[in-house]
Amino acid sequence: QGHLLQSGGNLVQTGDSLKLSCAFSGRTFRDSAMGWFRQAPGKEREFLATISSGGQITKSADSVKGRFTVSRDYAKNELYLQMNSLKPEDTAVYYCAGRRYSGISVDAVEYYYWGQGTQVTVSS
Repeated sequence: QGHLLQSGGNLVQTGDSLKLSCAFSGRTFRDSAMGWFRQAPGKEREFLATISSGGQITKSADSVKGRFTVSRDYAKNELYLQMNSLKPEDTAVYYCAGRRYSGISVDAVEYYYWGQGTQVTVSS
């Protein structure tokens, strides 16, 4: 079993950076591929980035490639999303998620554990 607790959301300005954190409690962090998604008002949940259980494989959405970086810390059982050059269109509720398998996925339905969500607002 696993439980995800997010932190790091904030109100920032265009061009700023922000790092989101996701603490994973449970014994399966090392076995779980992880991912980040976001949902803006009136829009569907959008895939952002995913990282394999071992951390060797990552994949990012084209919309954030080069600006957002996913990483994980096994000593702390934490997942991170470093976001740079933020834009107003990045405004959304951001979610971390965990799979019950080691491989990456861009599909939200393949994630079993979900964080509570954290609001990121980028002002112009």
